[in-house]
This record gives sequence, C-alpha cells and structure tokens, in this order.
Amino acid sequence: MNDPSQPLGWAEVVVIGAYLMFLLLIGLAGWRSRRANTLADFYLGGNGTGLFVLILTLYATQYSGNTLFGFTGKTYRVGLSWTVSVQFMTAIVVAYLCFAPRLFALSRKFSFITPGDFLEHRFRYKPLTFAASGVMIVAIANFLLAQMMAMGKAVEGLFPQHAITAYCSGVIFLAAIMLVYETLGGFRAVAWTDAIQGGILMFGFVSVLYLIFSRFGSLELAMQRLEVHSPETLQPPTWKGIAEWVSYLVIVGLGCSLYPQAIQRIYCARNSRTLRLSLAVMAFLPLITTTVSLLAGMMGRAYFPELPSDQSDSLLTILCREVQQDSLLGRWLVVVLFAAILAAIMSTADSVVLSISSMLTKDWYASSRPFATEGQMLRFGNYCSWLCVAGGVTGAILLRETTLVTMLDRKLDLLVQLTPAFMLGLWWKGLDGKSVFLGLLVGLTVSLSLVVLGYSKLLGIHAGLYGLICNLLLVWGRCNFWGPSLDRSASVEACIPGDAHLGSVNIGDDSIGHDNV
Repeated sequence: MNDPSQPLGWAEVVVIGAYLMFLLLIGLAGWRSRRANTLADFYLGGNGTGLFVLILTLYATQYSGNTLFGFTGKTYRVGLSWTVSVQFMTAIVVAYLCFAPRLFALSRKFSFITPGDFLEHRFRYKPLTFAASGVMIVAIANFLLAQMMAMGKAVEGLFPQHAITAYCSGVIFLAAIMLVYETLGGFRAVAWTDAIQGGILMFGFVSVLYLIFSRFGSLELAMQRLEVHSPETLQPPTWKGIAEWVSYLVIVGLGCSLYPQAIQRIYCARNSRTLRLSLAVMAFLPLITTTVSLLAGMMGRAYFPELPSDQSDSLLTILCREVQQDSLLGRWLVVVLFAAILAAIMSTADSVVLSISSMLTKDWYASSRPFATEGQMLRFGNYCSWLCVAGGVTGAILLRETTLVTMLDRKLDLLVQLTPAFMLGLWWKGLDGKSVFLGLLVGLTVSLSLVVLGYSKLLGIHAGLYGLICNLLLVWGRCNFWGPSLDRSASVEACIPGDAHLGSVNIGDDSIGHDNV
C-alpha cells in the first residue's frame, strides 16, 4: 500500500481553497441581491425558491456529516445491520407528505417565518411556542455540533500524523468560511451554495464508488475477507435488531421531518407544485447516497479491520488517502470527493445556524421587544449566528471522540416530541395548546430520564419513542376526558384550513413569491 500518511499536495489544496473562496463570493452575491432589510427576505429569501434550487437545498441539507462520516462509521462498527439507513430519507419524505402541503398553505396565507409562528397562530399559547422553539434550538444545536465535528474529522483523516492540530484547524477555518457567507447573504447565500454543493455532492458519491472499487476490488472479494476476520458484520439482525430497525425508521422519519431548517424550506417554496415535486424527487435520492455510505463502511471494515472506535467516523478520508496516489485521475477525484464532503457538512451547518438565529430572533427576542425594528432584529440575529458558531467550534474541539451517530440519536429523541404540535395540530381541531405543552414536557422528561439512566435504547427502541408514546397518551387523555372544556372558536378553524381554505390561498399561483432564489 502507499504511504497512508501523505496528505493532499499543494495543487489540490489550492483548488479546494479556491472552492471555499467561491462560497464567500456567493455570500457577497446574496448580500447584493437582498430586496429588503426584513426578516422574511433574510431568512426565507422572499418565499420564491424554484424547483431546481429547492431540490438541491433539501438534498444538501439533509445529507450531512452524519451521512458521509457517521453512517460510514456506523456501518464499519456494526456491519450490514445498518442497511436500514438506506430507507431513512424515504421515511422522512413520507412524514413530510403528512403535513408539508397543508403547512405550506398556511405559511403563505399568514406569512410564517419560523416553525414557532405556526404554533403561535394555531394554539395561541405562549408557553408552548417558547418551549417548542427551545427544544428545536437545543436539538439542532446538537446537529450543528455534529457538523463542526465532521469538519474536523474531514481534515483529520487527511493529516493523521498531526491529528489533533488538523482536527482543530479544520473546525475553526471551515466554520469561519460558513459563518461569513451565511451572515452576508442569509437564505439566498445558503440556498445558492446548497445548490452548488448538492451538485458536487451527487458527483462525489459516484466518485466514491469508482475510487473504492478501483483501489480495493469487487464487493464480493470484500465480503470474502469479512467472512474470515469479521463474520459478525454479515449476520442478519436479531429480533432486537429488527426492533431497532423499526425504531430508527420511525424516529428518523418523524424527527428529521421536523428539523426547523426543513420546515423553513417548506415555507420558502415558490408554490405548492414546486414543493410536491421536490419531495417526490427526494424520495429516490437516498437509494444512491446512503447506499454509498453503506458500501464504503463495509469495504473499510474489510481492509482496515483494526481501526479504533474513535477513528471509525474518519474512515472515508482514510479510504481517500489510500486511493489518492494510484493515478492522476484518482488523485483529482479525491479532490472532488473531499469538496463533496465539505459540501455535505457546510450545507447542513449553514442551514442550522440560520434556523437557530431566526428562532432566537423571531420567537424570543421579538416577543420580548415588540417595538424592535426589523434592522435591530436582523442585527440581533447576526449576533446569535456568531455565538452559535463559536459555541459549536468550542464544543466540537472538546467532544472530539464522540461518535456522530450518538449525536444523531440524542437530537431525534428531542425533536420527535414535537409530533403532536405539528402533525396532529394541522388536522385535529380539538387539540389545545396546553395539552400539547404538557404532553411535550412529559415526553421530554421520559426520554431524557431513560437516557440518563443508561437506557438510550430499551429493547432496541429509542428512548424518544417511549417519551412520544407518553406524550401522545397525555394529549389524547386530556383532550378527551379530563381536560377543560375548550372554546372551539373560529380562530382555530382558520388555523386548520379545509379544502375551501386551501383554495383561497391560491397556492398554485406562480406569481406568489416573485424572487426566484
């Protein structure tokens, strides 16, 4: 084998550096394209995102460092039982279809900016709005931390002789690039960079397969090696493993569809047809992306069986080091792949920072400062972005040895507790805000208590799903049996449109949202 410690050469580093500088130029272009100094313009880009950009921004945002590093590392550790990850995005799209079209109609009619805007309009119960926004902020702050860690692991895998220095430098430098273009251009810069990064990501996934198979040989040969030294990775799942598969599909489908950055992309679609088509395309993309991560993990386990657990999330870049010197083509394909890795990480991180900033500004700051101008709120939002990134960088450096899939599990335990608020809230007219708020508190208490007691998965089922069951039981019981008699006012009817209400929104009119992001 070639020397696995040799990093990319100066020519390759210059090309990757030029790509990163280009992202800054996109941020500048987004700043110059702003039409108004308003929250709606900065955080949603004028509600005019077209089909092509919406597909790629959804794609690039959903496929993150967890997919490239976390899923590859998880496959390396547990083997083919992680095949369930191939269906994750399908589960997410199914969950989207349960509420996204209806939520889009309301967002266009009532000018929502954050997920909390819907909750405030639907339930008119401030404690619920504050609590739900807080849960989302904590959950995706965890997600932001995972992306910061993935930034470091991407660089660390290329420079193993200086692992700690490379990790810290990668976290700081890449986070600074992302923060600059996000602060300059807001949602436009994020969406435009996502479109470019999504395209690079698609090409990069194809390059992964070519590079790995050309360097190591066929999958059949890898399976033969695994049968000899790691036969446990080829075993079918036990009953507990099957329960864990089902648990992952449910918690990922519900939890990931409730990412605030994903909900805000529902708001920003140009019209309902654009939204539906983008979700239809997204249903098929995981057959390529997560399958590549699965195959890379299995090939890595076959040829690098002795990696310690804390290095398994860097497996993809270890594979890159192995193939980069086989040929000039292979070396430059590694450069493209590395750019794709950065694209996956940064496109998710920038969306998360933007969502956290919008919720802190709109749901919390604006509520406490009702007379604040749009300019004051935007400045506050930028301060929030800078603080979030600084906190993420610090946390990523301190938690370097934590696995990325562990980070994924914790945030989903939190987000899934919002299912009654959004999915039931859009359809169940008798649902009241206090019931949802109490259910949320109970669900969070049960989930976090199980995790603290060491039962993050009990009988293969995530702690968050046990919390969700308790959450739903309390909501159902309080609304139907022991809750107060509720006034089913016309305002609640207006919050949940029937077919006639949906038609009145004129959601299919391409003239809505003139700014084509």
